[in-house]
Amino acid sequence: MNKVDVGKVIDQKKGFLCKIGDDLWEHPETSMLEKESAAILVMALKEEGFQVEMGVGGIETAFSARYGSGHPVIGLLGEYDALSGLSQQSGKTEKVPVVPGGAGHGCGHNLLGAGTVAAAVGIKAYLEATGTPGTVIYYGCPGEESSSCKAFMARDGVFNELDCALAWHPAAASRVTTGPTLANCRIYYRFSGVSAHSAACPEKGRSALDAVELMNVGVQFLREHVPSDARMSCAITDAGGTAPNVIQDHAEVLYLLRAAENNTLKDMITRVDAIAQGAALMTGTQLERQFVKACAALMPNQVIGRLIQANAEALPFPEITPEELAQAKAFQDTCPAAAPVIDQYLNAYSAERQAELASHRGAVINSFILPFADMEVLSASSTDVGDVSAVCPTNMIWLTAFASATPEHSWQLVAQGKTSFAYKMMLHAGKILAGTAIDLYADPALVEKAKAEFDRRTGGIPYESLIPEGVQPIPM
Repeated sequence: MNKVDVGKVIDQKKGFLCKIGDDLWEHPETSMLEKESAAILVMALKEEGFQVEMGVGGIETAFSARYGSGHPVIGLLGEYDALSGLSQQSGKTEKVPVVPGGAGHGCGHNLLGAGTVAAAVGIKAYLEATGTPGTVIYYGCPGEESSSCKAFMARDGVFNELDCALAWHPAAASRVTTGPTLANCRIYYRFSGVSAHSAACPEKGRSALDAVELMNVGVQFLREHVPSDARMSCAITDAGGTAPNVIQDHAEVLYLLRAAENNTLKDMITRVDAIAQGAALMTGTQLERQFVKACAALMPNQVIGRLIQANAEALPFPEITPEELAQAKAFQDTCPAAAPVIDQYLNAYSAERQAELASHRGAVINSFILPFADMEVLSASSTDVGDVSAVCPTNMIWLTAFASATPEHSWQLVAQGKTSFAYKMMLHAGKILAGTAIDLYADPALVEKAKAEFDRRTGGIPYESLIPEGVQPIPM
């Protein structure tokens, strides 16, 4: 059996795989609450002969599904959480929720979850038919959007047996990840004070809101003393009430900190913690700190990335029908102010390459894959795939599945999430990942080459999670 045969297996299971995509889309569940979504995927993988383990990493909606034996052990990273407030009817080019205020797959994770099943099914067929040594493991990874559950799973050793990991994500343009992303963390700071009448006896009060405001001022001054690519964002999630004649005895702020280097982020956490403690001291209040989650900077493996690129380029881009193009144009027209999506990737190329790629700026559907980048450029985004990439050689591909102007986390993306074009690309993703895995199984020297790069990049330093022991993911 070769890659062409594996592609035929995936095509033969189109109805089965698209049904998974439909079922996930129709049962949108947010981070850590994906019970039905996990059950849909588990049932499908069991039906295909995978051995399933539930609750991996101590997370109820996380699971693993494996087939085969021996090495290489290749992991496939599946996601299936939705986003709150993005309920939207399929195919509609105006905002029409299915359930007002409900959740929706605004990041295409119904496609991601089902497309990764396609890859797993294709790989299983290859291993079974050829008798090639090797193991494939589909990891059901919940809570990507808010809880970064892959980071908790990595902390608890879930990915330790892997030789390599592969992933994909639906997008508005196709490209292999070549540059790092930012590490990040979320921490709540809660202040407790003493309530008092703000006019009659203000001296008896101890303002928790003052503590939050002083903390925020302190962080503003810290901005001058962190690297320019670091980010410190916050939201006051509890201002202590609405009465100005009462001194607020409770207040809370949620901080999101980002940095290009994991060690830089650790230093920022220490310094922001100190600022919070100082604010409590200045105001005579008590501080409670809750560490919510963190994820490491993504370290994409270029050996794996070039294999993914070669497999993507070897497959013809799925045919786009006139009806699919017209539908994409209708969605594009709902986003008139959106900048061409490829603009955000051009700085990874030489000036000559940029001029060539700029010709695609007006496309309705980006029906091509961007060349492998000329240089590694830091992305301002973050992903919990970063923690997997710190455990083993890892990379991923973003594949066109939506009209080119479609914003991420939008109702327009939800509406396109179960269209015929999106499903074509979902199956295409499965073939690309399966083909990449076949290369690794067929030539273990490639795995060793990827591991050698991994060792160079990590300097041989073992993975250390940014998440403290004892902290568990929470629904958000």
